[in-house]
Amino acid sequence: MALSQSLQQKLLQKLSPQQIQLMKLLQVPTANLEERIKEELEENPALEQSDENHEDQFEAETKDEFESNDDDFEPDGSEEEYDNIDISEYVGDDDGEIAEYKMKDDNYPEVDDNKVVPYRIETSFHEHLLEQLGMLKLDDRHRRIAEQIVGSIDDDGYLRREASAIVDDLAFRQNIDSNEQEVENVIRLIQQFDPAGVGARNLQECLLLQLHRQKVHGRKVDTAIEVLTNYFDEFTKKHYDKIQRGLNISDEGLKDVISHIIRLTPKPGGNHGDINKAESYVVPDFFIYNNGGKLELTLNSKNAPDLRISEGYRDMLKEYDRGSKKDKRQKEAVLFIKQKIDAAKWFIDAIKQRQHTLSSVMETIMDYQREFFLTGDETTLRPMILKDIAERTGLDISTVSRVANSKFVQTEFGTYRLKFFFSESLSTDSGEEVSTREVKKILSDLIEGESKKKPLSDEKLTDMLQEKGYNIARRTVAKYREQLNIPVARLRKEL
Repeated sequence: MALSQSLQQKLLQKLSPQQIQLMKLLQVPTANLEERIKEELEENPALEQSDENHEDQFEAETKDEFESNDDDFEPDGSEEEYDNIDISEYVGDDDGEIAEYKMKDDNYPEVDDNKVVPYRIETSFHEHLLEQLGMLKLDDRHRRIAEQIVGSIDDDGYLRREASAIVDDLAFRQNIDSNEQEVENVIRLIQQFDPAGVGARNLQECLLLQLHRQKVHGRKVDTAIEVLTNYFDEFTKKHYDKIQRGLNISDEGLKDVISHIIRLTPKPGGNHGDINKAESYVVPDFFIYNNGGKLELTLNSKNAPDLRISEGYRDMLKEYDRGSKKDKRQKEAVLFIKQKIDAAKWFIDAIKQRQHTLSSVMETIMDYQREFFLTGDETTLRPMILKDIAERTGLDISTVSRVANSKFVQTEFGTYRLKFFFSESLSTDSGEEVSTREVKKILSDLIEGESKKKPLSDEKLTDMLQEKGYNIARRTVAKYREQLNIPVARLRKEL
């Protein structure tokens, strides 16, 4: 086959490095922005935060580094390679002054950098178990087996790995020839650790371990153990009548036993240290205040860091521009400095654009859901999708999605994820479109106000919503109920 050449035209769409950087920064929540800025500061010496002491120290350290010395630099080798170096935009006008690339806004409050912010020092769940393991008198072999078992316990406190699989892990990873009985013996030792229930293979074993650990074993505890041992399936399905007939106990006795069981912890590892998901920390990206009926939006001050180009690096360019002898090594250094300064400018511009985009999107959401931010009533939420905000802001839908996915807003009614305000619409009998969030709130209120002895079925809930004017089907009610993590009527039944 003969070789040939041809001309072709192609239409390609490519993202510039600045656009890619901006998209990544938009996805970063405020809580992680400071860490991202620190990474950039470490990678790019031409970028720095405003700090006079730091600047003086930097200049002192770099002054001698770039001073010209005839013995240190090589003679010009390939002069034409560096003839086109233009540093006019970096060294400024005749007076030597150039614009400061700062990211500071007088509208945002100053942050006291000297203020010490307290934080919790926590011991993780597995560290807590290993500390207790150190209190046991075990030989080296059994200690390594115990460490393998502790490492196999998940964050909820359950050991969901079979004993046979742990034996294989010990053989391949620890070079220990063990057996299932030996592993079971060590598991029983670990099941004596705190919190009670740790190391259980399933929920039934977890609850039984907690009951056996209780100091006072009265009739109530013994009956609870019998319920979980012989009637666990009936207990999970709330077939209380079968349990009552099998144990021949009164209504009051059954109620006491069931209430004692439900006070046990189904996830023993879930409430310890940094594994407790209920105590996660949220740093709001926005603050909305109601000032006499006028909503005021402010960005978290961490979104507006005070960044600038390093004075030391600009002085190096000025010194190069003033010098008469420009050899090869000096020009290589200048090219390196220009690249770092350009990268710093790109990053600062990206931070500015991030700040502008966040403000624009949140201000549009605030205007769209004005009634909610004034009253805090979820039933006042309007149907809103990403396209609605994108059309009002002139941004792409993907950009709005990046802002909404990982950002939080603090209001006087609580802190909400921005995704909370987005919902589909549902038509009423009058033809009015309402937010599905409003329907879910009414559905939640109906279930909360029901009689727990006779919970409302999905059919009954559908009829009640239709009576209120919402045109909704039973399967839609079931879907909304599942999205609200509300179980079916039978499982909501209480004695």
